[in-house]
Amino acid sequence: GLYDTEGYFVERAMKEAGIPVLAHCEDKNMVGHGAMNAGEKAKELGICGITNAVEDVIVARDILLAKETGVHLHLCHCSTKDSVKMVRIAKKDGVSVSAEVCPHHFAMTEDEIAGDDANYKMNPPLRSAADVEALVDGLADGTMEAISTDHAPHGEEEKKQSIAKAPFGIVGSETAYALSVTHLVKTGKLTPLQLVEKMSTNPCRILSVPGGTLSVGAPADITIADMDSEYVIDKNTFLSKGKNTPFDGAKVNGRVYYTIVGGNIVYPVSYTHLT
Repeated sequence: GLYDTEGYFVERAMKEAGIPVLAHCEDKNMVGHGAMNAGEKAKELGICGITNAVEDVIVARDILLAKETGVHLHLCHCSTKDSVKMVRIAKKDGVSVSAEVCPHHFAMTEDEIAGDDANYKMNPPLRSAADVEALVDGLADGTMEAISTDHAPHGEEEKKQSIAKAPFGIVGSETAYALSVTHLVKTGKLTPLQLVEKMSTNPCRILSVPGGTLSVGAPADITIADMDSEYVIDKNTFLSKGKNTPFDGAKVNGRVYYTIVGGNIVYPVSYTHLT
């Protein structure tokens, strides 16, 4: 009954796939009814917690499997200090592994959860200040190579429920750039070019897809933004149908003016083609 059947199938997939393996690291046998980080805030709210070990044991397992098989492993939305530590050690040991962090995991801690509000519920959950510090350090020293949104929109009625009952996930694409600029660039943790690498160049390299560069002949997928422009996040202005965010009302830097895909201006939507 304790045999790790999931690990068996992950190992088989790694051996047979021949392509990068992207892993959501969560030991479902350990989660139980957990709905937020297993810390003081969970105790205060009377909600079952999710320990760091839920993530860490799978990170360890998958790194060892990647070492054994030689397949490239990419760890999605890492949230714990020990995940960063294990990725750092694995890289030094020659394991082909990369990892990403989401803006909400380096921009907010569990201490900022405003009561029983499911807009703060995500998977992995918001962690401790020590975890946030480790994630930022990992991004700064190159251990964590990418920033992802983990965009997970939900309807208002779903998120009106208690944290214990509501679905996991928050809107990520609408706030990812501004949160990254505010908490990483404006704090001096990353340079503007390093942020470009984390959000564009490195993800393309990891997945072996074209893009992430302004070189002649590359796909014309470009974001034009002003890192110094300050504004207040207003969920009512989101283009996403989902408005579920814990960052509504947050003052941030980094206003996106244009998003260009394949040479076409897709944001703002009033523009249709770059002339």
